[in-house]
Amino acid sequence: MAAPDYVPVPLSSQPRRSLALPPSARWAADRPGDLERGQPVGPRFGSPGPDQGYALKLAQRFADRLQTDPGEHHDDALSGAVAVALRRASLFGRAPVVHDLELALQLWGFLGDAPPELIEYRRPFFSGAAHHYWDQRDIADLVPEATLRLTVDQVRTRMGEWRTLLGS
Repeated sequence: MAAPDYVPVPLSSQPRRSLALPPSARWAADRPGDLERGQPVGPRFGSPGPDQGYALKLAQRFADRLQTDPGEHHDDALSGAVAVALRRASLFGRAPVVHDLELALQLWGFLGDAPPELIEYRRPFFSGAAHHYWDQRDIADLVPEATLRLTVDQVRTRMGEWRTLLGS
């Protein structure tokens, strides 16, 4: 508690100035694990980004809206869509949002009105994707960057040209 001005304070109780620290030295990537040229990019390297686990929580919001054919599983559809959504989110340098998942699910036709050809095309990619990380990476790498930059409404209106959206 502060004392009034008229109360004498011994010299040993008065606040002392600390020694000024010199500025820190410039940082350099000189440790064995430091990436000198940034994060590597390429097929199957993944898409690093912040708070990626949140996409799994967002995916559960779509569990009751998924439309799968017989032989397809909801977990496989959500796992593949999460991989695409994470790639889209990291492309914009942010954490995943609900629109990333919606775009991925719409693009692959899991939100309804999918052409029969798209269903046949997606079946081998999504079969067992919930259990195989490399299958999820392959699904995410199939989608061109130009498609990932579209909005959900743009993908929805262009579903008739799904082959160009998926780069096949």
